[in-house]
Amino acid sequence: MIEEFFEQPVYGLAKAEKAALLSRELGELTRHHDAACAPYHSILSAYPPDALPGGSVAPFLPVSMFKMHSLSSVPQEQIFKTMTSSGTTGQAPSRIFLDAETAQLQTRALTRIVTSFIGPKRLPMLIIDHPSVVKDRRTFSARGAGILGLMTFGRDHRFALKDETMELDWESIEYFAQKYPDSPIFAFGFTFMVWQHFLQQLKAAGRKLPFADAILIHSGGWKKLEAEKVSNDIFKGVAKDIAGFSRVHNFYGMVEQTGSVFMECEAGRLHAPLFADIIIRDPQDWRECAIGEAGVIQVLSVLPRSYPGHSLLTEDRGRLLGEDDCPCGRMGKTFEVLGRLPKAEVRGCSDTFAQPVPQGAAA
Repeated sequence: MIEEFFEQPVYGLAKAEKAALLSRELGELTRHHDAACAPYHSILSAYPPDALPGGSVAPFLPVSMFKMHSLSSVPQEQIFKTMTSSGTTGQAPSRIFLDAETAQLQTRALTRIVTSFIGPKRLPMLIIDHPSVVKDRRTFSARGAGILGLMTFGRDHRFALKDETMELDWESIEYFAQKYPDSPIFAFGFTFMVWQHFLQQLKAAGRKLPFADAILIHSGGWKKLEAEKVSNDIFKGVAKDIAGFSRVHNFYGMVEQTGSVFMECEAGRLHAPLFADIIIRDPQDWRECAIGEAGVIQVLSVLPRSYPGHSLLTEDRGRLLGEDDCPCGRMGKTFEVLGRLPKAEVRGCSDTFAQPVPQGAAA
């Protein structure tokens, strides 16, 4: 039962306990989607039970399937929100259909994950984006959904950017600086936008913000920052020096599995929460890779009920760093993302921004 996942500590179960819980729930989800989603049933029918790729309990779908097909496991009248990712020019975005149950599970899981890092108290929140990305609440890009989801954990929200021109909203920023100097605040934005349109504009203006105990959560592709030779350590150093962000947490996630994000801990590792897991697979034979061995990232989540997104093969390369052995004390698998697969579609939350009009994005 899914409620068991909310009765356990989000990073507290050891390997064997978590594996048993996940295996049972993922098996149930596979059977549910097999019965409720005809295209998914057709895919499963192509594989004998003893010949599923990689020996998965839940056979993985490539994330590109959600660009090519409408995959839903609930009647049309139960769908109340459609999430979209962005693709490159000429390609359709992924479309993820949510019913009330799935959306609620995503929200509950995200709350458990994020508050375990920032605490249960709502902090004044600076959103490093502009307001128009959250206008349409029925159909969201992943960028808009990410912002709206994280807004739940803040109060007295202010957007740091004016509009699609990506210019700083100095009135909002100065309001925050004057109202909350030397006070804890919470900020969220997508990685490249935080770097290029917030930190670099502050630096160019010769401004530093007076926040002494600020938390920044960010996410998105690192492609543009890597091209500029900006490492994670450099990003964190500049964020602390210019904006006072003493705690910076990246996270890995995607619109196809909203809610079960993989947060970066104080030791710099990405963590699989109780609601999700990660497998690194060898693209030659889809076997499960050992710790330290690079391969293709497969993500698992117990949250998707209204669409068959519980086991997905991403277009990213990664490497497991360990399990139940992180210096931060959290249990579960830890990993790092090594970049996109060769010739894979380039899509990332903030990497999709191009002057003068920003595109929607996928985490």
